[in-house]
Amino acid sequence: MRRLASLRDEVEGWSGLAQRARDALDLVSLDDESLARDLGAETDALEQEVDRLEFHLLLSGPYDRGDAILAIHAGAGGTDAQDWAEMLLRMYLRWAESRGYTTELLDRLPGEEAGVKRAMVAISGTYAYGYARAERGVHRLVRLSPFDAAHRRHTSFALVEVWPDLDREISVTIDPGDLQIDTFRASSAGGQHMQKNDTAVRITHIPSGIVVACQNERSQTQNRETAMRILRARLFQMEEEKRRAQLVELKGEHVDAGWGNQIRSYVLHPYQMVKDHRTDHETGNVQAVLDGRLDAFVEAYLRFAMGAVEGD
Repeated sequence: MRRLASLRDEVEGWSGLAQRARDALDLVSLDDESLARDLGAETDALEQEVDRLEFHLLLSGPYDRGDAILAIHAGAGGTDAQDWAEMLLRMYLRWAESRGYTTELLDRLPGEEAGVKRAMVAISGTYAYGYARAERGVHRLVRLSPFDAAHRRHTSFALVEVWPDLDREISVTIDPGDLQIDTFRASSAGGQHMQKNDTAVRITHIPSGIVVACQNERSQTQNRETAMRILRARLFQMEEEKRRAQLVELKGEHVDAGWGNQIRSYVLHPYQMVKDHRTDHETGNVQAVLDGRLDAFVEAYLRFAMGAVEGD
């Protein structure tokens, strides 16, 4: 029913656009100069809507129209990296809000001094996964460290992972005998306990080695359900990556020589710039990007990725 409703909305969008175009042509046939301004505005609006709908054709993957699970892991850089991970979490939450998506914080492990060691959020809305998958990779921050007494420049890294949220779409079979489930007390910054009971849950899928932890909910049952939801998504994504790896092995993978693994750099000092190393798209308005204005980067990547596929 969700799939049907989504397809119905898409068809109605194109049908409505076609009707607006026919109405505009009818007005043109009247040859009334007093309507010129209105026709010009409607033509511009139709062109923008066509561009928007055509761009959605780039989001043609089997799960692009669905929801996403986005995870952030602090990397090299100590406290600075954990603070950077929290900055990214804020950025993605604001980006999702600007697109009208709903978000649910699934897991958040605070750092010892600041920031987060990891965080996981579910993003729900049409094309949430299609857009969010453009953010998968290592993100690099260069700035004067607020945690360095000498206020020296530091470089920090954080890893962003994105999976389709398949909890409501498909069923992934998991043998209960393959799971090791541990419970522990959820903790907050400074090592204080959020609750006195063992509400946090850690699930280890023994065959794959995947470990999923969740401590954000108030009950052990809720945390276990959320952890299983994440595990199903990760197992499915792992199988998808295996299939893609087999194709790469058959055709040969092109690897450019270069330093580091980052897909994007955010530089706050000695100059201000955000640059995506895959597409070369960049902007000097770093604060706007950190406030969630990511669409230009996301769209540039999707167009780049589509061009690479067509080139192959």
